[in-house]
Amino acid sequence: MGRAGILALKERVELLSGEIIVMSPIGLRHAACVDRLTHCFTATGRLAGRALLRVQSPLMESEDSEPQPDLMLLTHRDDHYDFRHPQPRDVLLLVEVADSSAGYDHRTKLPFYAAAGIRELWIVNLRTDQIECYTQPAAGGYRQSRRHAAGESVAPTELPDLRIPVAQIIPARPGSTGST
Repeated sequence: MGRAGILALKERVELLSGEIIVMSPIGLRHAACVDRLTHCFTATGRLAGRALLRVQSPLMESEDSEPQPDLMLLTHRDDHYDFRHPQPRDVLLLVEVADSSAGYDHRTKLPFYAAAGIRELWIVNLRTDQIECYTQPAAGGYRQSRRHAAGESVAPTELPDLRIPVAQIIPARPGSTGST
């Protein structure tokens, strides 16, 4: 569609339930948070042979849905998904970083991912400085949710040894005391 002139070539979009969604530009805190998450998961080869990390890449949910989450931990494959995009069954953890998109991520993406069977969703909420962890997908949402803030740690359910302090993902804002 970009080559045909329907969309601007560099326009950030994703396909969700047959609808082309124009995504918000990535802000400074959002970009830095994705970089920190990437570093936390890749430092010291923590994923080697266990899972693959995908950053801001497509997930093939169906013919009419191809969201682009901020980060995914995927079931390890030697071909690195060379011949098809990952599908929901391949996702160990899906992460959305929410700042200006917080409302959309909660109202639209959370129930979408649950209905698709994504086993675990984290919403890194930069507005509340918390990581919201959702598990046990069901129609309309997740049965289990937990919120984690500074002073706590999070780990993917399927890779529990990959424990990360929340403060490494969402550092305290300059001039703050670390509490929100």
